[in-house]
Parts: sequence; structure tokens; C-alpha cells
Amino acid sequence: MSPDRNRLHIAIQKSGRLSDQSKQLLRDAGLKLSEAGKNHLTARAENFPLDLMFVRDDDIPTFVADGVCELGIVGQNVLEEYALGLNAPRFEQVARLGFGRCSLKIAAPESLNFFSPSMLNGQRIATSYPRMLARFLEQRGIEADIVTMRGAVELAPRLGIARFICDLVSTGATLEANGLAVVDDVFDSEAVLVRTLKPIDAAHAEKAHALLTRIEGVTATAESKYIVLNAPESALAAITEILPGAEAPTVVPLIGRPGHVAVQAVCQESVFWETLERLKAAGASAILVMPIEKMMV
Repeated sequence: MSPDRNRLHIAIQKSGRLSDQSKQLLRDAGLKLSEAGKNHLTARAENFPLDLMFVRDDDIPTFVADGVCELGIVGQNVLEEYALGLNAPRFEQVARLGFGRCSLKIAAPESLNFFSPSMLNGQRIATSYPRMLARFLEQRGIEADIVTMRGAVELAPRLGIARFICDLVSTGATLEANGLAVVDDVFDSEAVLVRTLKPIDAAHAEKAHALLTRIEGVTATAESKYIVLNAPESALAAITEILPGAEAPTVVPLIGRPGHVAVQAVCQESVFWETLERLKAAGASAILVMPIEKMMV
């Protein structure tokens, strides 16, 4: 089935956690998605002109670069590896999405007692990200043989294929299960929204902007909290300094309590118990922390 050119198209991973999180992001942005069967390659938003295309994660940059899909959600690690093979940019990253976090790391057998980057010289390193690893080695003046593998990279030392590996790590459990330990960092990654640099008409550009605005609103509220508290006016400077990521809080006089105010603020960073304890110590009272369902930025 050829794409409906009257609608936007977004490429997302076919299955797995990143696929589930991408669909949840779109639902949080107010889109009602038709239920796609297990083997379906497309789905449709019923209340927004958007079609979803489910593909392999390493095919998403190609779909977006070629303009088959105007938008895509993909891990930065996949995007960066693809981009390093291009002569010129063919897409742009427009938003970091705050999920799918992982890191590309160098790992070695746990029996290795000491590590320095110079130890990689002359070694074989197995990886599924040869371009990113090559850049990492070049930046450090290291000459090593890169062994490209498409999966099961963590088995390479055990099988004698390579002494070191360069692989994605989230929890580290897979490395530990294979007797490996992280020795160096290569690249930190998370899911990002990208859009094509191919020309699109004004109508599609307007739709894309509307969707991006919704997604930015969702990501802005992911860790944001609305804080309301009472405080003496003399403590305002100290309290404003403590509020995490807040800009220009709203201050309202308290009726019947001269010299005291109510403070309202949107905090765009995590609010921990330690933050509340610091606010209380600075003079705040009746502190309320509430989630934010929607926010237009």
C-alpha cells in the first residue's frame, strides 16, 4: 500500500520497548491510534492526519532521509551511526524525548585488572557500531581492528573473536552475565524525534509543526511539577533559588497574613524530598507538589 500523501508519516520501531514508548508518547500528545495487529506495518491516527509506519530501527533514518516519512522516532545511537556514513545531512533532530536511554561503551573481560585507552592499540574490538567506534578511536589516536557484528557482540571475547567489545549498555546485566565490565564510554543515547530535510509543502509543514508542539508539551511535562507553597516575603529570594528549574514564579499576597505570600511555580526538573526539606528550612510551609497533565510551551 502506497503512503497517503495527504497525511503525515512517522517511522517508529516495529516492536520492543522503544516502539511501545513511542506509541505512548503519541497517545499522550492526544492522538487516538488505531490498533495494529502484530504483523501490521502501518497504523493510523484517527483524530490527526498522521500514519505510523513500523520498521526496523536501523531503517528509520533511511525512511526519514529519503522523505518517505516526514518524521521518525529513533535512538540517537542508530541515528549517529547512519549519519556518519552520509556526505551531507539529510535529516535534523528536533526533540530529545527522554526515554530509551542507553550508552555505547567499551567493555572487557572482568579478569582485566587495569585499563587505559592505550591498551586498545593493536587489539580487536567487536561492535555493531563500526563508524562510531572508528571515530572514537581516531579521536584518541588509537589504532585497532574493528570486527563488525550484527548481534551477540558480548559473546566475542568468550569465542575468541575479539578481546574487547563496544556495545550498547542500559542496565549492564547482559555484560555481567557474560563476565564483562565497562572500561570506557563512547556515546550516550536516548530516543529523539527527527524530521526530513526533503522539501515538504506548506500544509504538511503546518501539520508537522502542530504535532511537534504537542510532543514538546508532553516532554516538557514528563518531569515537570507544579509547586504551590506559602512563605514570608523575606524568604522569597532563598526559596526562588531552591526551586528546581523554575522561571519567575507567581507570587500572590495572602489575605489576613501581612508579609506572607503564596508562591506558584512550574519546576522543569525533578522535585525530590530533599528539595522539599530545603524549602521548608528556608521558611516555606503548606508545600504542595502536583503533576502537570498538559502544558503548551
